[in-house]
Amino acid sequence: MSAAAEYGPTGAGGVLDHVGDNIISHVSNSSLEHPLIPLPHIFGIDFSVTKHVLMLWIVSILVSFAVIIPIRKLLKQDKPIPTGWMNALETVVKFLRDSIIKPNVGNKFADTWAPMILTFFFFILFANGIGLIPIFDIIGSINRFIFNVPASDQHNFINTLLHGSPTATGNFNVTAGLAMITFFSIVIAGTKAHGFFTHWKNMVPPGLAWPVYIILIPIEIIGLLVKPFALTMRLAANMTGGHIAILAILSFMAIFADIFQSVFAGVGMAFISVPMAVAINGLEIIVILVQAYVFTLLSSVFIGMAINVHH
Repeated sequence: MSAAAEYGPTGAGGVLDHVGDNIISHVSNSSLEHPLIPLPHIFGIDFSVTKHVLMLWIVSILVSFAVIIPIRKLLKQDKPIPTGWMNALETVVKFLRDSIIKPNVGNKFADTWAPMILTFFFFILFANGIGLIPIFDIIGSINRFIFNVPASDQHNFINTLLHGSPTATGNFNVTAGLAMITFFSIVIAGTKAHGFFTHWKNMVPPGLAWPVYIILIPIEIIGLLVKPFALTMRLAANMTGGHIAILAILSFMAIFADIFQSVFAGVGMAFISVPMAVAINGLEIIVILVQAYVFTLLSSVFIGMAINVHH
């Protein structure tokens, strides 16, 4: 008992603390104290470029080259005939338009809101997908083991890339920004379809007894605010949770090696941890698609509810 009691706080406890810090550093954004590109404060706001800001730029460029530019080139042709990559894009766009946008928004306003909703899907899909690729970890390994740059050298730019997750959609600020676009789109869609005052009147059904409105109006206002909150939390939590699970399972190797004070225990645990992590990575590929689809679907539903009040 005394040996176990002595071992617990000094051995496993120390490793667990280190593992916890390592997991948090890999799923969070890089610190503003050590940004990738330091920029001055403007009106009290720090505009320094962090890892998630950099990833948002990269995702925007990738979406532009993979989706926006090919579509614009196709539309400029006299007789646009999609081939190759454009066939795949056309299939996805047609599926989202016919199965999500039109049934919820309606045929009349489908073309109005389809560009924004499709942009949501492709942007979130690319941002989620990049988060699964350990680009910066591979670069960091090359930097450390080939160029022999110590991990303690915090002035090295590559080492600063190893702190923080590349999954921008795991950042609640990013998902909140996307959700706020949906929120204002709901108001704009309802106003465009029915007029400003009629849109707000449509929040509650007419012809009810006035005491019912005392309860119903606050509930509807809360429901309106809950919609972007739900979009924010669902996307960010799902993308963060998967990465935490993968890192936690891989950390079993270090934990078991420390518990049994043997490298062989960690190697043995690898035969269990690595296949489990690979399986969760496969599941994450499905989550990437599902979360992009769900955000797109819910945005369409919320906008459609503002337009088609009778439904």
